[in-house]
Amino acid sequence: MFDYLIQNVRILDGSGAPAYDGSAALEGGKIAAVGEIAGGEAACVIDGRGRFLTPGFIDIHRHADAALLRPDFGRAELKQGLTTILNGNCGLSLAPVSGPHREAVLEYLAPIVGRAEADFPRLADYRRRANEAPLPLNAGMLAGMGTLRACAAGFRDGALTDGEYRRIHAALEEALADGALGVSLGLGYAPECFYTTEELIRALAPLRRSGRVITVHTRQEGDGVVEALTEMLAVARALETPVEISHLKAIGRRNWRKAVPKMLQMLADARAEGLDAACDAYPYPAGSTQLIHVLPPEFQAGGVEALTAALRDPGDRRRMRRRMETGTDFENIVSLVGFENIHAISLRLPEHAELEGRTLADIAARQGKDPYNALFDLLAAERCGPAMIDFFAHQADVEDILRAPFSGVISDATYPEGLPHPRVYGAFPRLLEIYVRHRGVLTLEEAVRKLTRQPADRFGLVGKGRIEAGADADLCLFALENIHEKSTWQSPRQPAEGMDWVFVNGVPAIREGTFTGENAGRHL
Repeated sequence: MFDYLIQNVRILDGSGAPAYDGSAALEGGKIAAVGEIAGGEAACVIDGRGRFLTPGFIDIHRHADAALLRPDFGRAELKQGLTTILNGNCGLSLAPVSGPHREAVLEYLAPIVGRAEADFPRLADYRRRANEAPLPLNAGMLAGMGTLRACAAGFRDGALTDGEYRRIHAALEEALADGALGVSLGLGYAPECFYTTEELIRALAPLRRSGRVITVHTRQEGDGVVEALTEMLAVARALETPVEISHLKAIGRRNWRKAVPKMLQMLADARAEGLDAACDAYPYPAGSTQLIHVLPPEFQAGGVEALTAALRDPGDRRRMRRRMETGTDFENIVSLVGFENIHAISLRLPEHAELEGRTLADIAARQGKDPYNALFDLLAAERCGPAMIDFFAHQADVEDILRAPFSGVISDATYPEGLPHPRVYGAFPRLLEIYVRHRGVLTLEEAVRKLTRQPADRFGLVGKGRIEAGADADLCLFALENIHEKSTWQSPRQPAEGMDWVFVNGVPAIREGTFTGENAGRHL
C-alpha cells in the first residue's frame, strides 16, 4: 500500500517537457510510481484535479545559515513551495569559523548570515547541529571563501603569506570533506575584495578540475561589471572548474540595457567553447545587503571595529566622502543609484526606529544633515550593523536574465531584524505570478525547470528536482491561478498564497494550504 496517491494531476517533471496527465504514488519518502497507476491502494488519496504537480522548488542562494537553526524557521520558505535551500553564499558562511580572528569574523558575518547560539569550528559541527533539530525542509551549505580567508588572515589588506594560503587550503579541503556542496566567493566584500586575480586563483587551487561549483558575487556589479565577469571567466578557465555568477545584474541607470546583453553573450560564448558557466538572478529590480557596502572597500580593512572608528574620525570621513563623490574603481553605489534609492533597514537603536525603511535622502532631510554625514553618523552609531534595500535595475534587464536558458532563479534572502526584502517571502511565487502568468517571460514548464531539475543537477543533489520513480518525494501541488506573492516593500512579512500541498521527503509539510507541523527535512 502506498503512503499517498496523488491522482488526476498535470505533471511537470522538472525537465522542461510539457505537462502530462497522470498520477504519482509516494512510499517511504520516495516517488514509488508516476504516470498511469492502476489498482494501487494508498493510506491517503489526493484528488489533484485542475492542479499541477511539480518537484519541490530549490533555492541555491539563501543566507539562512543561522536562521535555519531557529525553531520558527521554514514557514516563509514552504509557503513558496521551497523544499531545499543552499546557504553559505557570497563568500559568507557561518561555518567553519575558528582561530584568533573568530570574534571579528562572527561580528562581520552577523548582518548577513545571522548569529547562532553556538560556534561551528568545522562544517561538520554545523551539519550535526542542523540535523539534531528537526528541519522543516532540506538544506545544504557552501564553503564561504571570505570566511576561510578571514579566519586565516583577518581583514587586513595586502598579499597573504605562504602560511596563510596553506591554512586557507587546509580549511577548504576540510570543509569539502565535511560535506560542503560547493564554494562561494564574495569579491565585493572584505576580505576577498583585497585579492588580485592571480591571488584568487592561488587561493582556489584545491578546486582545480574538481567539478565543484564556484558561486561568485563578482568584484563589481555596476560600472565595472563586465570586467568583473571577464575576471571570473578567466578564473574558471584557469581552474577548469564550473562557475555560477550569483545574482547577475547591472547597477545604475548608465549601465541599463548595455551591460546585461553583453554579459549574457559572454556567458553564451564561454559555454559554446566548453566552459561550464552559468548565472542566476532574483526576480526584483532591487537588492539588499549590508549598508557598509556603499563605502569604499579599503576602509573595510580591519573589520567592523576599524571601520566604526574610521566613521567617527573627521579625517577618514572626509577621505570617504571624496572617494564616494569621485571614485569609479569600486562599487560606488551612491554614485550609481543615488541616496534617494537606498533604504536603510535593520536599525537596532530605539532612537532610529522611525528611520527604519526610509531612504538615506529622507533620513538626511529629517535630521537636517548632509546625506554623507547622515550616512556616516548612522553607521557609526549602529556599529556598522544596518542593511539596505537599493533599487538599481532596469526591468527589461531582469527579464532578459530570467529568459536566458542557462540562468537560474534565486532569492538571495537575508533575515534582518527589521524590514526584510520581500524576496524572503515571495521570490518564487513572484516568478510564477508575474513572469509566467502575467508577463509571459517564461513558460510554466521552463520556470519549473529553473526552480527544480536545473539547480539539483548543477549541485549534484541526487534525487531532488524531478518527478520520476525512485526520486525523493519533494513535491508541490498547486493551481497556477492561485499563486500569489503577498509580500510588499511596505509590508514584507506576509507568506505567499497558493501552495495546496508541499511534501518534503514524502511527508506533507503543507496539507490543503495549512501547515502540518511535520519536520521531515535534513541537512544535505
